[in-house]
Amino acid sequence: MAGFRDAGRIATVVAIGAGVIGAGWVAAFLGSGRSVRLYDPLPDAGERTRAHVAGAWGQMAELGLARRDDDWTPRLSVHGDLAAAVAGADFVQESTPERPDLKRALFADLDRLAPPDVLVASSTSSLPVSELQAGLATAGRFVLGHPFNPVHLIPLVEVGGGDATDPAAIETARAFYASLHKETILLNREIFGHIANRLTSAMFREAVRLVAEGYASVGDIDKAIRHGPALKWAIQGQFTTFHTSGGAGGLAEFLPKFAPGIIQRWATMADPPLEDEALQALLVRQMEEAAQGRSVQDIAARQDDRLLAMLKLLGPERDD
Repeated sequence: MAGFRDAGRIATVVAIGAGVIGAGWVAAFLGSGRSVRLYDPLPDAGERTRAHVAGAWGQMAELGLARRDDDWTPRLSVHGDLAAAVAGADFVQESTPERPDLKRALFADLDRLAPPDVLVASSTSSLPVSELQAGLATAGRFVLGHPFNPVHLIPLVEVGGGDATDPAAIETARAFYASLHKETILLNREIFGHIANRLTSAMFREAVRLVAEGYASVGDIDKAIRHGPALKWAIQGQFTTFHTSGGAGGLAEFLPKFAPGIIQRWATMADPPLEDEALQALLVRQMEEAAQGRSVQDIAARQDDRLLAMLKLLGPERDD
């Protein structure tokens, strides 16, 4: 993996974008003891990010992802100029809005400004890296590093590259994220939406259809997932869940027994008209009913508290 700065040489990370994902990355990088140079042109970016890190720090400390007594504040600097932020960078994490034109222009600037041995990772939730790196002189060092929200808690990072990405850049990025105690998966081939978002989109498609056609409410569909398959998924994923559900023969025994029923269910599935404003209003109304007056902030705080407890229970070796 010569030619790119590896995890042991990455002391300063440039975080581009101070949205929810970008701020979460800042917390994760600071928790690992590294310095962070944040670039975001919005005037309140620094204030919002510092508040996010302060709120996340205690949770990270409980998981061993940060030291409770570590004063991280001197290691975070905020910049309104990209060139100034990139100066001295050992790794760049881009977390800007999902606009191809914006990201391509930014990548062109980073192609020129960042030292060629510094990796540039994109948090894009859907876009293929090939579309963003096309025509760049240093296209080989641009990689995918897609996390999940809340970034400071959820271990998953999807890592991959585009047509021009050097395989060594992908392996270097995976090693760096592993140094943050992240669990990486490798995209063998590019596909819009990557892996986990495609899986959740498939689940959401059927959930929306069941509501749209009156089979169940938003609240009961969420209960069906929470109190059923999601409990197993947190432990072992989908394939292993079926591997343990068909008998002693595992998946080889499960498929002949249950594949016909699955195929029949697939045949009844179809795309709901999610673009329909009336359907969107129905989903929102039922979500508000299911929330029972709780604010989004309250629900998210409860989510994070329970995520913390789950992660502590599962322990550091989540793929054992």
